[in-house]
Amino acid sequence: MNNLKDRLSHAVAPGGRPTSDYDLNADVELPAGRKLTPAAVLVAVTAYSDRPELLLTKRSSRLSHHPGQIAFPGGKQDPTDADATATALREAEEEVGLPDMITMTVGTMDPHETVTGFLITPVIALVRSPFDPVPETGEVEEVFRVPLDHVLDPTAFQVQSRRWRGRRRFYYAVPWGPYYIWGATARILRAIADRVT
Repeated sequence: MNNLKDRLSHAVAPGGRPTSDYDLNADVELPAGRKLTPAAVLVAVTAYSDRPELLLTKRSSRLSHHPGQIAFPGGKQDPTDADATATALREAEEEVGLPDMITMTVGTMDPHETVTGFLITPVIALVRSPFDPVPETGEVEEVFRVPLDHVLDPTAFQVQSRRWRGRRRFYYAVPWGPYYIWGATARILRAIADRVT
């Protein structure tokens, strides 16, 4: 577990830089004074086996925002949350049933700005023992795991594009089996991969 913690600590070490959904789209001018909603996600990595895995969710296809997309457990920061770590741990317990007593926080990364107006703080944590995920009814369709080595390999990432609001938008994707991991989730993973490797 200590080797894994040391490896992931590179992702939260000082000297990083904030990321955004606009990183591959240099022609986009962001409006000054824009208001961003604070949020946090939990980058939860299993630390109880020889092959660590990353915990991800597939959002319900019935949601009005980002239906069916792959995401980290997480959400908006509540006024009662002490900080981003508290938000990420609370959301992970609500969305996938991850008890915070079996997690060990490694640290927080620089924030990530999304095209939908959120400023997301990724919180990296180790899951120290197995647990049975319980997807939150109505919000989470599926909880699954991806080998950590796959998402820490920069060569596994692709740059893809699609039309969005009348212009071509480029973004990272890191597919795994039937799961299409892209957008903010893939961008955050790419930032981790770049720093850890």
